[in-house]
Amino acid sequence: MPRNDTIVYMKDIVKVYPDGTVALRGVDFEVKKGEIHGLLGENGAGKTTLMKILSGLLRPTSGEIYIRGRKVHFKSASEALKHGIGMVHQHLALVPAFTAYENIILGLPGKVIDRKKIEELMETTGLKIPLDAKVEDLPFGVRQRIEILKMLYRNVDILILDEPTTNLTPIETKELFETLRNLKKQGKTIIFITHKLREVLEVTDRVTVLRRGRVVGVVETSKATPEMLAKMMVGREVVFRIEKKPARPGEPVLVVKDLWVRSDLGGWAVKGVSFAVYSGEIFGIAGVEGNGQSELVEAITGLRRVEKGQVILMGRDVTNKPPSELYRMGLSHIPEDRQKLGLVLDMTVAENSVLGIHRLKKFIGKLLNMKWKNINVHAKKIIERFEIVAPGVRAPARSLSGGNQQKLVVGRELSKTPVVIVAAQPTRGLDVAATEYIRKILIKMRDEGKAVLLVSADLDEVLQLSDRVAIMYEGEFMGIAKPEELTEEQIGLMMGGYHMDQLKNTSSNRKVLEAS
Repeated sequence: MPRNDTIVYMKDIVKVYPDGTVALRGVDFEVKKGEIHGLLGENGAGKTTLMKILSGLLRPTSGEIYIRGRKVHFKSASEALKHGIGMVHQHLALVPAFTAYENIILGLPGKVIDRKKIEELMETTGLKIPLDAKVEDLPFGVRQRIEILKMLYRNVDILILDEPTTNLTPIETKELFETLRNLKKQGKTIIFITHKLREVLEVTDRVTVLRRGRVVGVVETSKATPEMLAKMMVGREVVFRIEKKPARPGEPVLVVKDLWVRSDLGGWAVKGVSFAVYSGEIFGIAGVEGNGQSELVEAITGLRRVEKGQVILMGRDVTNKPPSELYRMGLSHIPEDRQKLGLVLDMTVAENSVLGIHRLKKFIGKLLNMKWKNINVHAKKIIERFEIVAPGVRAPARSLSGGNQQKLVVGRELSKTPVVIVAAQPTRGLDVAATEYIRKILIKMRDEGKAVLLVSADLDEVLQLSDRVAIMYEGEFMGIAKPEELTEEQIGLMMGGYHMDQLKNTSSNRKVLEAS
């Protein structure tokens, strides 16, 4: 049974979805009053499912929940809210056309609305926001503060945050952590869901690690190390720092000149971007997601129309050429959305393993008959090389886990012996071990003289792998430099819209930091 200082106790929680997927397998989860408790695990480990059960959004298949020592049964999120439990989701549920104030009071009866109380809450918590500004005009970090204030105004004292730093700049992340520490001092209990080891070690008091729907262990953060937590997450030792030789760049292989690309809504997503990627280097693009990175990659790989500017591959203008022609010239593309762009889910693993190269003579015979023996051999090699867990080459891609689907895409693209690799979010959804493997593969390709364009929302990944890095904000490059030439503060400011020219010396840095 829970102890006196326990505010949340979940016992033997099982969750089986209607399609038979077992998300949680008898999970025990305990949180003490007034602590920041980390819930750590890779995508698919069951973190969000467990917290959706605690916040009333899902019902467990079996198990018990105790809040402040009393057994509870939640049929809805509103019932959990009455017990002081609120969840801020990774994808914020705000109305863009409404003001911050209107979003905070949305759904509340008129008699409990008190603007002065909201202003006092902003003062005591440090969550300063422009109450009368429209949400659509505010950066993501401010929107997140609105969601937290929305919960606190409803008297939540158990606050659940689901992957809260995904779309934040480094500076916004630091500000969020200060807010969480401040809320803890005020007696709030915070559950922090993440898969990022560094964040857990920086801000939490204790951490529970989940792996494949089970609790692997609970540790005090002060006694934890990245290596220990990573081993708990994936079940084996993980090497964090990837060794790489100095780059030996050759000729420019991919050149982008003054590129202008529109978004799906018709506005400019990419505004006059220019850069070159050389053979034997990894050129990284960092930035908060949604600043034009996706549209830039789609334009380079022939999936989106270029309005102005040029894309030059191997000295040839390939602007607005179809993807098939680019592939024939040696361009491989690891797309950010494996299910929409990377795979045909109803096709088999074997069929997906040759997409884009299925017309090669070794895979297709007379009268366009497929050479299935060769295709199956090719698929088996990819499965072995990239350690893909699959029932077999004839299994549909849909039957693979998300991480193994991603490995299949990466394996297929890197098996094409490319000249240029455009890798968009290549490790998204992968566990720590698979991430380590893919990163090593990209460095190996670079060392073999390939040109690699890496686009990732994981700032640590970009800085660790890249030989040069560009920071992208609202469709423009704020600057291009070697990772070691930039401080974390400079990167954070550039991700927030400051040009590198404004950050040339320490004194100007300080002025900009004070102004921000």
